[in-house]
Amino acid sequence: MPTNQRLNGHRPTGLLHLLDPALKLANHPEEDNYNFDLYAALDSVVRLESKVPETAFSAQTLGTERDGSAVLINHDGILLTIGYLVLDANSIIIKAYGEEPIPAELVGYNHETGLALIHALRPLNKKPIENSKEDRIEEKMSVIVAPYGGEHHSICAEVVSRREFCGSWEYMIDNAIFTAPIHPNWSGAALINEAGKLCGIGSLWVNDAMEARSNDNNQDVAGNMFVPSNLLTPIYNDLISYGVASATTRPWLGLYTSEVADQLFVAGIVPDAPADKSDLEIGDLITGINNHSTASLSEMYKKIWSLGVAGIDITINIIRDGLDLDVLIKTDNRYNYMDKRKEH
Repeated sequence: MPTNQRLNGHRPTGLLHLLDPALKLANHPEEDNYNFDLYAALDSVVRLESKVPETAFSAQTLGTERDGSAVLINHDGILLTIGYLVLDANSIIIKAYGEEPIPAELVGYNHETGLALIHALRPLNKKPIENSKEDRIEEKMSVIVAPYGGEHHSICAEVVSRREFCGSWEYMIDNAIFTAPIHPNWSGAALINEAGKLCGIGSLWVNDAMEARSNDNNQDVAGNMFVPSNLLTPIYNDLISYGVASATTRPWLGLYTSEVADQLFVAGIVPDAPADKSDLEIGDLITGINNHSTASLSEMYKKIWSLGVAGIDITINIIRDGLDLDVLIKTDNRYNYMDKRKEH
């Protein structure tokens, strides 16, 4: 199972002493430079703290105590955040600027986008920010990266890349937003466009927000990855009504896969997940899916998800100790698995 260090793109703890100088040197937004109420927009971002049982699905990789930000998006007290902050949480506390901490509850979670909705259990005396329903963010656009804390904790940034993002945890989005300079408090932070609308939710820090071939320095540029917040629009009603999107669920393996030098390796296996119940082992080299060769994480995910819905059997072609082997896995519904874990 991957350690916290392998997933440090999710968790700022331990990195802040390295990244804080970037925050001090970055430009901070000033109200005179915008045609919208900057302070109201920044006040829509609240601090979020959650606690997760040690036995929970995600505790081993993401920890039992998590903190970041969430963004108020309507007058009903609904806030948008990044899912890993509240996944499996049995306690969520939020704090708006100048107000006392109040409890919140998880309303809905969507693994496919990584987004989650929570509900404040007491009124928030803040104005919600409008969530952009269209994705009009392009490279070189100026944006504000805004975690909880107002203008002094927010920075002016630039969109340095729009491209597909693949995560080792069976996660992929088509057109992620990458920004620079890096912000050390990215988790759940608001990405605000020049019109004062919410356009993204902070997910990760990455070493290659701008890849070497895309700039003049011939070096990767570190920054943050944001999930486009317009991805919430088609699933919002489902998350509010049912807690999950009603779309057909993808086959899920419970597998962490690393891509190194155009090769795919099993980096971790979720305990009791489908992959754990198979003969797959950490360190196996993945060469194909159902006897169709695959050399990239993106290609692997697309092949698996194109085969059918959760519950189907798939064959992972691997090399172990120089031997070609086939491992049969009966996939599962990720949401059902998480529900089972919560019951324990």
